[in-house]
Amino acid sequence: MNPAPSEGTVSAAVAQVVATQASDVFALMGNGNAYFTDALARATDVRVTAVRHEQATVASADAYHRATRRIAVATTTYGPGFTNTLTALAEAALARIPLVFVVGDAPASGRRPWDLDQKALAEATGALTLTVNAATPRADTLRAFALATSQRRPVALFIPHDVAGAPAQDAAPDQKFADATQRVRPEHSTEARNLPELSRAVQILAQAKRPLILAGRGARHAAAELGDLADRLGALTASTAPARGTFAGREWDLGVCGGFASEASSALIHRADVVLAAGAALNQFTTSFGDQFASDAVVVQIDIEDLPTAPRVDLHLSGDSRAVTRDVLTALADHPVPTKRWAGEAPAAQQSQLSLDRDPGSGIAADGRLDPRSAMVALNTILPQRRQIVSDGGHFIGWANGYFDVPEPDSLLLVGTHFQAIGLGFPAAPGALRARPDVTTVLVTGDGGGLMGISDLDTVIRQAASAVVLVFNDACYGAEIHQYGSRGFDEAVMEIDEVDFAGIARGHGAEAAVVKTMDDLETVRTWVSEGARGTLVVDLRISRTVVAPFLTEIIDKTMR
Repeated sequence: MNPAPSEGTVSAAVAQVVATQASDVFALMGNGNAYFTDALARATDVRVTAVRHEQATVASADAYHRATRRIAVATTTYGPGFTNTLTALAEAALARIPLVFVVGDAPASGRRPWDLDQKALAEATGALTLTVNAATPRADTLRAFALATSQRRPVALFIPHDVAGAPAQDAAPDQKFADATQRVRPEHSTEARNLPELSRAVQILAQAKRPLILAGRGARHAAAELGDLADRLGALTASTAPARGTFAGREWDLGVCGGFASEASSALIHRADVVLAAGAALNQFTTSFGDQFASDAVVVQIDIEDLPTAPRVDLHLSGDSRAVTRDVLTALADHPVPTKRWAGEAPAAQQSQLSLDRDPGSGIAADGRLDPRSAMVALNTILPQRRQIVSDGGHFIGWANGYFDVPEPDSLLLVGTHFQAIGLGFPAAPGALRARPDVTTVLVTGDGGGLMGISDLDTVIRQAASAVVLVFNDACYGAEIHQYGSRGFDEAVMEIDEVDFAGIARGHGAEAAVVKTMDDLETVRTWVSEGARGTLVVDLRISRTVVAPFLTEIIDKTMR
């Protein structure tokens, strides 16, 4: 039997290290990574998920990390294979996602006519870069994982074309190497740092009459400690949109903070006199463009960054959210627990229903098309509660964030929001499906973003044990229609001929339904009652006349 083409090569050495650090690789194979994908398949136990568009390699690795908090690996060929990933790579960099992206590159001997400066392109997105050397492929790969985990950023690891199949010159791994590979699997730091202001923060929290604990995605691992602190202080809780589910099941939780908040939740958040924001960047959407918190509220931030991430911060504590929160809890050990939260001024928050206190819609809107609010109210009860939600970007993002229960941390994945991209829903879904095959994955997309990423509908169908795709089909780019069409801009370029997503889905082998009325949702109910197995694509023919509150806020604050 002939030896494997990749045996003993630099690419095989890279694959060997990858196998010690990650269990999943999302791949599309080409000339630049052929040796690497061959080595993964032949010589490792790594699970390789083949996707249909290069964008999905990085987007899926990103979603996988958000769902599991474990590092993942993406791989593509050089040139167009690499450039097709740049939007997903920029999103991962902005969202501080640790992943390793193994990419073919121009030969070490010099660029060919079709080669680009891939290092410059990757660094322009905010990713870190390394190039594999034939003399040190294992050490180079190990360093890539160490950088990704310590810096919480994607690292593009380039394998030059004339190096990929060359013999690896460094030695086979020994015990010292094995020990080193274990050391690059860091947990969150257990130590706080730079905390001369801790005592001041404790004093502010102890004196608060209406404290609010706000958790961001960087504090999901500190949910228990933050919940204990809320109980100690008599605080209400809330989370940023990407961290929804952090306080799932707790009483006194207001749900999401910012533009996606219900009116009732937003009103209570605005009454807080002290806001402790942990692992939250406090961007314009979380703060409703500066209006979410009262002007005299004191905002205390806990974050791994050395400096405040927003001008609204009054006091910044630099460190890991769990570690700092534990220090605060220790300092407040003798603080008397209030007999009533907020001195009894927020009784409606106790049962944690305010977050879903939304306009239920009218069923059918004035133009005769489906009211998306009514559909979401119904789908929230129809779809299995053991769910994870993968949401694309676009006008429709407000419906999933406003109307769906999120059962636990890490079960809402908003891949694309940091870069404000659309089209990453289908590309991200394979990563979520690999991460959580035990729950129903609900992929939410629009007709515009859906068409951008629809090549990986095939990947979703191949992988899914249980998935439902909700396509908000209003025959237009809704956010653009509402923001610019309403100001008199020509709408022709914002229009999309109504696409039969159900027909496309059936052609790929999925079950599908066109939903034009509330009664048409019976198809979804039947699918669930029969076990919710496989993939169901639901083509929701919604009205474009119903505008999500978050978008109205954006228009009011930025477009007038």
